[in-house]
Amino acid sequence: MAELNKTSGGTTRGGGGGNRGPGRGPRRNRAATPDGDTSAAGAEGGKELSEKVVFINRSAKVVKGGRRFSFSALVVAGDKQGRVGIGLGKAVEVSEAIRKGGDMAKQQMVSVSLKEATIPHEILCRYGGAKVMLRPASPGTGIIAGKTVRAVAESAGIKDLLSKSLGSNNPSNVVKATLAGLQQLRLREDIYRDRGIEIPKKAVAPPVAPASAPAKPATTPGAAAAPVAAVPPGGEGLNSATPVAAEAPGAPAAAPVPIPNPQSPIRNTETPAAPATAPAPLLPPPPPPSIQ
Repeated sequence: MAELNKTSGGTTRGGGGGNRGPGRGPRRNRAATPDGDTSAAGAEGGKELSEKVVFINRSAKVVKGGRRFSFSALVVAGDKQGRVGIGLGKAVEVSEAIRKGGDMAKQQMVSVSLKEATIPHEILCRYGGAKVMLRPASPGTGIIAGKTVRAVAESAGIKDLLSKSLGSNNPSNVVKATLAGLQQLRLREDIYRDRGIEIPKKAVAPPVAPASAPAKPATTPGAAAAPVAAVPPGGEGLNSATPVAAEAPGAPAAAPVPIPNPQSPIRNTETPAAPATAPAPLLPPPPPPSIQ
């Protein structure tokens, strides 16, 4: 039986730690969402950090009086701006294990290289029996990944990603393989800087002048439009695509010349003139009769 120490405020057990044991402070209250996502203000610059619980494991120890259970929680923390970390907390209670895992994840955060909302290049990462392939995606694709890889990608701030788990599905190894792959990403600027090469500038094409529209004829306000020649009777078979000259104002009207259309059923009924023939050659006159 534990020794009871009398104080001015009453009796305490175990020496001045309140009713929760010696040396233990007040428990932190934290509201968690159904998917295990909790948010808290980080100690570094007051940034908002997000925590995601990836996996909770329960282990049992057999003792004389029965079994004693303990829990371990795998937590991923990140600021969604290129920093992410993982932590594994162990405790007798689930909430305490999550709290320890979140604190460890915040202390072990690392920076990863991102290109806008995706990763700069494809990579294949391994850890233990886990093997994860990460591939950049076009804007609007989203995160195509499982629960474990998605937690790491969202915490790092990635919005477009293609991934595939090719090995073991152990959550601990998959998370570590994903984080190891993100740490190996490198931007083109970083590679050029390490090699001492100047980044080539993109050639800018000269601007192309827009095509000018054809000039329209100037018209005098109030001027009457030129009359259009009328189609004569029986000229329905004329080719409609043939332009007809318009008469100028004040000029005598000219009779339109019909142009035969080979596709029209109306044919020209005029008899063509016979071709001119050359005159027949004149014969010499007969000789006069001879006188004997």
